[in-house]
Amino acid sequence: MSFTHLDSAGRAHMVDVTAKTPTVRTATARGFVRCGADVVAALRDGTTPKGDVLAVARIAGIQAAKSTATLLPLAHVIGVHRASVELDIVDHGVEIEATVGTADRTGVEMEALTAVSVTALAVVDMVKGIDKSVVIENVRIVAKSGGRSGDWVRPGEEGQS
Repeated sequence: MSFTHLDSAGRAHMVDVTAKTPTVRTATARGFVRCGADVVAALRDGTTPKGDVLAVARIAGIQAAKSTATLLPLAHVIGVHRASVELDIVDHGVEIEATVGTADRTGVEMEALTAVSVTALAVVDMVKGIDKSVVIENVRIVAKSGGRSGDWVRPGEEGQS
């Protein structure tokens, strides 16, 4: 078995995608911030001490998608042409979904995962004064399209948003 991010001497390197043809690609990731009832109530009522948690978290996630290559040393710098982050307050916390799109030489799975992760971190940062026990859970890719490997949907995630 060979590893694409290791050279012949076993050293990490960035994969050369120069010769690849740009194609339209998208990826969607999801995650969850588990919160206590007091945090959920404050989110629903808009009474969190630091302000509009969902707006701040959404912008943080979009910015994170565009900054992925500065955070992950072997990720390629790509044109992020779409980045959307949706948050939904539910009974036990906040559901997060991010979709990222590009027309480039490599996929945007890492950008979608980074968007969800940083969105979740922003939620935690905004509510930690109310409840220090909030937990980030189940960050995962749920779908991707385009590229050489084609389309993929995580089993059990079809049609969910």
